[in-house]
Parts: sequence; C-alpha cells; structure tokens
Amino acid sequence: MNRLFGTKSTAPKPTLDDAISKIDTRVSSLDVQISKLNAELATYQAKMSKMRDGPAKNSIKTKALSVLKRRKQYETQRDQLMNQSWNMEQANMMTDNLKNVMTTVDALKTTNQTLKKQYGKINIDKIEQLQDEMADLLEIGNDINASLSRAYDVPDDIDESELDAELEALGAEAELGWSEANMESELPSFMQEEVPTFIDGGKEDVRPVKEVAT
Repeated sequence: MNRLFGTKSTAPKPTLDDAISKIDTRVSSLDVQISKLNAELATYQAKMSKMRDGPAKNSIKTKALSVLKRRKQYETQRDQLMNQSWNMEQANMMTDNLKNVMTTVDALKTTNQTLKKQYGKINIDKIEQLQDEMADLLEIGNDINASLSRAYDVPDDIDESELDAELEALGAEAELGWSEANMESELPSFMQEEVPTFIDGGKEDVRPVKEVAT
C-alpha cells in the first residue's frame, strides 16, 4: 500500500524565509557569473582596440557577442529572482503584521474579560455610601474644630483706652514691687548686725572667743 499511495511526509514544510534564502543564494551565484563575463568582455575589448579590421578582429568580436548574450540571460534571470524574492519578502512582512494584529486582538480580549470581572465585583451603592459617611465625618470634625477655636478666641473689640489702662496698671504693679524690694533691702541700722571693722569678711567669719579658765 505504501508503494502505491506513499506515506505521509513528516518533514517540516518550507517557509517563506527558507524560500527567500534559497533565492538570495541563487542571485549571489548569478552575480559571480556576470562578473566573470564582464571580465571576459573587458579582455576582448582590450584586444580589439589594438587590432586592425579583419578576420581576426571579427572572430574576437563574435566571441564577445556570445559572451554579451550570456550575460544578458544571466542578468534577466537575476532580475526575475530578485523580483520573486522581493514579493516573498512583502508577503512575509504582511504575515508578520497579521500575526502582530492577532496577538494584539487576543491581548485586548483578555484585558476586556479581566476588566469585566473586576468591575463586576465593585458595588457602586457601597462606594456612594462610604463617600456619604466620609462627608458626614468630615463635617463633624469641622464642627469640633470650630467649637475649639471659639473657646480660645480673643475678642477683637479692644480699643486704645482699654490698652492704655492695662499698661498703666501693669506699670503701677511694677513700681509697687520695686518699692517693696527697696524697703526690704534698706533696714534700720539697729536691725542690721554689725560686723567689727577689724575682721575681714562677713559676719559668718566671726567666731566667739573662748574664756581663759582661772
């Protein structure tokens, strides 16, 4: 049966990149052949430039025409292969772009599904309730701060006459305190303890003199 119908091939199928690589190799080979023919034509041209017209020159000219025809064939074949390679490169680029688009679409689908699941877990009513409760708490806090600030408010209706009276009272208190301090420091002479003039230092240095026993 295998001889009649064959077996399924397990070899990997060629890709566009493989085909492009083979064509590029073929184009490079043709470029080598064209370069050789150009060198041969240059040799014939150099010979003919030194020869007079005649059978010998005509023979070389015939060889040069044959080489020129082969070069034209190679150049035509090379141009065709290069066009094929360019077309396959364009197709390969389109394939890659399509793959990128499909990848982007799949990513968007996955993201969309994830967002739907996440948003489905959110309760808008609870969020609004939390916002209302937070607003109430902020209002209560503002009221408390306002009450505390009123407790320490300084009246703004103080005029200059009250200020002058307050300053005069403070000056009187200061003068009274200074007078009392002077009175305490200036005691009468009979209330002050005298220190003998022959003793250096203060009264704390005075020691009683012991009596001599008789």
